[in-house]
Amino acid sequence: MPSWILKYYILDLSPHNSLVRYLVERAHTVFMISWKNPREEARGVGLNDYLQLGLFDAFAQVRRITGTAPVHAAGYCLGGTLLAIGAAALGRDSQPQSVPLETVTLFAAQTDFSEPGELGLFIDSSELAYLDALMWEQGYLDGAQMAGAFQLLHSRDLIWSRSIREYLLGQHAEPTDLMAWNADTTRLPYRMHSENLKYLYLRNDLAEGRYCVGGRTVALADLKLPVFLVGTERDHVSPWRSVYKLHRLTGAEISFLLTSGGHNAGIVSELGHARRRYRFSTRRQDAPYVNPDEWFTQTPVCEGSWWPSWQQWLAAHSSEKIIPPALGGGTVLSDAPGNYVLEP
Repeated sequence: MPSWILKYYILDLSPHNSLVRYLVERAHTVFMISWKNPREEARGVGLNDYLQLGLFDAFAQVRRITGTAPVHAAGYCLGGTLLAIGAAALGRDSQPQSVPLETVTLFAAQTDFSEPGELGLFIDSSELAYLDALMWEQGYLDGAQMAGAFQLLHSRDLIWSRSIREYLLGQHAEPTDLMAWNADTTRLPYRMHSENLKYLYLRNDLAEGRYCVGGRTVALADLKLPVFLVGTERDHVSPWRSVYKLHRLTGAEISFLLTSGGHNAGIVSELGHARRRYRFSTRRQDAPYVNPDEWFTQTPVCEGSWWPSWQQWLAAHSSEKIIPPALGGGTVLSDAPGNYVLEP
């Protein structure tokens, strides 16, 4: 489940650095959500619509395709935040008709926004009022408007270093697949983005037990499934110490992995990638809390990509192998990669 500010194919960029390909080659069946790139007609679509029509409908589609196979759900950035909300809501309601989630994996996803890092510089009541007025007029937040804020978060690399290198030195970087993906911007519906900033970032309703799904509050303490939690050392969007705060919100088993790199390059960390390293350990269910700095000091460094550690964790939490479902078993809208990812 990608964030709605990401095109999903960041995890399937090229054959050599595709996390999807890596998993499929190791006998996992992978499904991915592709969000529609909204315009004015979607101004009234909210966060809970993304939960119900996005995550829960996707679970139902997976169940139609695979039968009763358990699901290992993974979410990236705000997609991981919404996945945590959905998993906690399912744990709260214990609905027998819901897809049987086996585990939850969160890539660079915050659940406590009390310290959102440098993005917090752009989020206060006056900024929210300005964005509300802008989005109300358009019905959405444009991708270029959002991209400017993220460039300022990482201005040394994304603005100044690039300007010096290209303008002063005349050195133009060779285009990469990650650069092409980064230029493929998305739009956000008025209501959803407003609720995201207000309820999650500004008021921190999820961590403080005020966020509602189905008219009832959601507590992350109801997230009792094994969790694989990934942070990245140089993340300006989801600082790893903020990601780590999930340890204080649930007593579930959490396997926390901190990898080198930033919000995107740290996740797209294929085997053979130079200068990659990570730290990894598991907190057993209801074990005592260890603060992030103590955890960092006492957890040894491993060299290489973190992908094998996650894949081995998935395998260890999986049941026996099953026959993979046939392609086209669900509701087929169009040929891959679908229409949404191609929308301008």
